Amino acid sequence: MNLNIRGLKTTKPVVCLMSAIVAAAVSFQAAAQDILPAGRTAVEIKDGVYPASYFPNTEILGADEMRITALGTGMPNQTKAAVSISFLVELGNGDKFLFDVGTGSTGNLFSVRPDFSKIDKVFFSHLHVDHVGDFMGLHVGGWLSGRYTPLRIFGPSGATPELGTKFYVESMQKAYAWDLQTRSGALPDAGAKLEVTEFDYMQENEVVYEENGVTIRSWPAIHSLDGSVSYSLDWNGLKYVFGGDTYPNNWYVKYAKGADIASHEAFLPPKALAEYFGWSLTQATYVSTRIHTEPAAFGKVMSAVKPRRALGYHSVLSPENYQAILEGIRSTYDGPLTLAQDLQVINLTKDQIVVREASVDDYVLPPSVGQGYIDAPRSDEKSPSDKVNAGKWEGYTPPPMPD
Repeated sequence: MNLNIRGLKTTKPVVCLMSAIVAAAVSFQAAAQDILPAGRTAVEIKDGVYPASYFPNTEILGADEMRITALGTGMPNQTKAAVSISFLVELGNGDKFLFDVGTGSTGNLFSVRPDFSKIDKVFFSHLHVDHVGDFMGLHVGGWLSGRYTPLRIFGPSGATPELGTKFYVESMQKAYAWDLQTRSGALPDAGAKLEVTEFDYMQENEVVYEENGVTIRSWPAIHSLDGSVSYSLDWNGLKYVFGGDTYPNNWYVKYAKGADIASHEAFLPPKALAEYFGWSLTQATYVSTRIHTEPAAFGKVMSAVKPRRALGYHSVLSPENYQAILEGIRSTYDGPLTLAQDLQVINLTKDQIVVREASVDDYVLPPSVGQGYIDAPRSDEKSPSDKVNAGKWEGYTPPPMPD
């Protein structure tokens, strides 16, 4: 058959062109498709109608869709229902990003059983333990569960080198060197590695990551000391903003505009914070209104930004706390709002925003690993010294190793 494209009569070139297009489409689908746990089958969402609950690994993320999962939304003194801060962002092109990895958050990450070969990019907003406390667990746990490439860490500098992201990551790596040494050999060598990108915390809306059609920018935040930042992620005409911890600031109001989802802390108001922690009202007022952003201030920020949906976090949403936060926000903001809770899921497209809860098992099995992980290079396995091995009890003989 002869085909005519824009007046050009041809046969073989068009066949080659069509083959290339099909190959590219197959390649994209392969890149976007996650490794699913055994026994799970994912299906497409039809006509924008989602199930009432999100069951991980049962839905194919649309090619033009973003999914945001709140892995941790609480305080440093975490509870079972509200661990420390972390958000997972998944894109229809197959990319996945973590924004912060606070203490306790990896438990929720593992409960959604992601394809850990793609959980390899983490963005730190600042170095408080409730934002980076599960860094070691993510590094080692992800390595055990399917990541066979280095874990990439992005984060701000500090006022001095020892207060920056690079110093933190390198020091932590030294602290658990024994752990890493014992696992190399049994696990893929490259998975033990860390790659750190530290950038100037004072840069304004500058690009810190740009790959595969995804652009992530940072700008300063105001929190405790110099060295806190906020981020925006732009992809495919969609924009997600992660505020980190911050006092209301000009940079956020300026650079978060146009956001589809603008997340920002909505801390407890002073009186509720004093009652919750047993603090004096003076201490609670200082923390709530000078270091963090109290609900009424959050509302004012969102009234200026005007996102498609505002997303507040960084509290324990007990009934009395929820009411206090909601009343504060609604005194200054009447737009679309979600107060984030752990394992809340937001599906975002240009046409709609759907907010649901993830349904997970308490004893969820580890995720499956892919052939790339199985085939990844491994060095020699480690063993204790002869003087330690000499202490093995003769009353036990291990079974023979399989072929």
